[in-house]
Amino acid sequence: MFTIMAPVGVAKLRARLFLLFLCLTLRAGMLQFAAATIQGYIGDRDMICPSVCRCDEDFIYCNDRGLSSIPSLPPTASVLYLQNNQINNPGLPTSLEHHLAVRVVYLYDNELDEFPLHLPPSVRELHLQDNNIRTIPRSALARMPLLEKLHLDDNSISTVSIEDQAFADNPRLRLLFLSRNHLSSIPSGLPASLEELRLDDNRISTIPTHAFRGLASLRCLVLDGNLLANQRIADDTFSRLSNLTELSLVRNSLQTPPVNLPSAHLQRLSLQDNALTHMPRGSLDGMRRLQRLDLSGNNLTTLPRGLFKDLDSLGQLLVRGNPWHCGCNLRWLYDWLQARGNSITVRGLTCHGPDRVRDMPLTDLTSEMEECEVVRTAGTRDKAGGGGVDSSTTQTPPQGSLFTLRSKRPGLGLPDSGLDYTLSSSGVGKSLALNVKPLSHNSVRVTWSVAQPSSSFRLSWLRLGTGNAMGSITETLVRGDRREYLLTSLQPRSSYIICMMPLPTSSESKGPISGDADSDEALVCAKAETTDISPLEEEEKEDSKQMTVLPLAGIIGGASAIVSLALIFGIFCWYGHRTGHLCPRDHYTRSSSRKSKTYDDYIESGTKKDNTILEIRGPGFQMTPMAACQPMQPKPLREDYIIHTIFPSNGTGLYKGADHVSNAGHGTNRGYREGGIPDIDYCYT
Repeated sequence: MFTIMAPVGVAKLRARLFLLFLCLTLRAGMLQFAAATIQGYIGDRDMICPSVCRCDEDFIYCNDRGLSSIPSLPPTASVLYLQNNQINNPGLPTSLEHHLAVRVVYLYDNELDEFPLHLPPSVRELHLQDNNIRTIPRSALARMPLLEKLHLDDNSISTVSIEDQAFADNPRLRLLFLSRNHLSSIPSGLPASLEELRLDDNRISTIPTHAFRGLASLRCLVLDGNLLANQRIADDTFSRLSNLTELSLVRNSLQTPPVNLPSAHLQRLSLQDNALTHMPRGSLDGMRRLQRLDLSGNNLTTLPRGLFKDLDSLGQLLVRGNPWHCGCNLRWLYDWLQARGNSITVRGLTCHGPDRVRDMPLTDLTSEMEECEVVRTAGTRDKAGGGGVDSSTTQTPPQGSLFTLRSKRPGLGLPDSGLDYTLSSSGVGKSLALNVKPLSHNSVRVTWSVAQPSSSFRLSWLRLGTGNAMGSITETLVRGDRREYLLTSLQPRSSYIICMMPLPTSSESKGPISGDADSDEALVCAKAETTDISPLEEEEKEDSKQMTVLPLAGIIGGASAIVSLALIFGIFCWYGHRTGHLCPRDHYTRSSSRKSKTYDDYIESGTKKDNTILEIRGPGFQMTPMAACQPMQPKPLREDYIIHTIFPSNGTGLYKGADHVSNAGHGTNRGYREGGIPDIDYCYT
């Protein structure tokens, strides 16, 4: 029986399994169909593009459409081009923050007056240039924790309008542009992740020590077009930026480069269009990676020897617009450029003086530099013998700069007053010949000639006292191109010791800087005696005094006579009023009729009023009392005053130049891009 039932059970089991497999297959097909339908619907929905815009994959182009608000965007949009429209803050819908695919937003040149809200938290790059944004709130930036690049150029942001710790919630911010705003100082609380910072064309005048604290990652810093001067920059301001590769300080008021510049990684240094008059010898030390140096548009005449000793990587040297003096002081630079050959490009190293080499490039002065070699060799031989100065390292000493107070003062090697010291009217040294000649009782003419050119001379004169007593020393600096000087306001019948010595400027040169033996040998002195005042000079002096006193006495006498005359007439008028012979105060005569006045408001208030006026008639003076009873015009009961604000006629202000015209739309700082600032010089990391 069991053998008969077994085949029947197996057949039923197979049938049930087949039916189950068929059901599972149908269900899977239905699920696939449903998924395909849903995916097709979503795909069609993703491809929806606003009618006023143009879409290309995930790029949405809505720029230059005259939009006042942001249209509905497809969910897959990642880059939004919305610039050059009329979008304002109400035109940013709250639904925008749900588009999590957005990475880059271009909203520049719109009508935003506040930092935009409701931006997606996925934004990494935000362009808000050319708006009228005034504040940077922390709450708005906190909505974008992934932000890396923020452009806020050409807005109305001031230092106080940046909220404290505004960037504390943006740990990934690498680039911050705040050019052409109203900043008066470096913003505080900048993120440590910052690599590029642009603050050009603001009103920054002071940089304290802590301004760049914590910005160890900063690589590019631009401070062009501000109000920076050496005295307002802390000494260790830039030394904290150890990884800085580019520093731009164009169009400021610097007289020397800032001290303690970061030298380890610096590759580009821009100092053009300042007021540089001196480059300290060690200001570029350690900049072994410097590739581009721009010193154009300054007042440099020379450079000290050894300034470029570490600039082996320098490939561009821009120095146009400086009054270079191409003497033997620049022989070292000529040799340095010849040794570099084609590995360096030089622009603008054109001589301004002397006249024989004016408008010639320094690199073309081969014969002139060979003459300097002969002079330098002779100077070295003399120096080995105990004197002489190497004039090839001369430079103009800093006048009035911050470094003048820190430099050593050359010593004045005067003769020993205890010895029987006699000097003639001329003195001759190994490098200088001095000649003095008294011209009058209080002036002496000093002339000299030198064997080697020098950048400047120190002229000193000492008035000798009685016996061994020494008077006070007076010193002055004389330019190196002068060969004559006139001493005035000296004491008559006095003896003067007049000394002069050339001043080399390189610290490598021995001599007058330290006051050693070389300094004493370079010093040349001569003696001059002023004469006594001659009787003729005394008479001329007395005559000049009398001529000075006579006009003064005449003026005083005339003034006294006028005052006396006025006083006499005043007394006469007062007496006439008291006796009633003149016009009474209570009446006035008009058309042969008399009219009495009931009261006088000045008398009622307790003040006596005198209405008599001096009147000038004819060729002389005549005092005539005017009618005191003449009715006065009624005083208006009310006077209104309107205060008008006076603006410059050309529409300019303190911040912009005359050639910049402000935008009439919403008063932004637009127009600086037409001011000659090339966009190609912008640095991007």
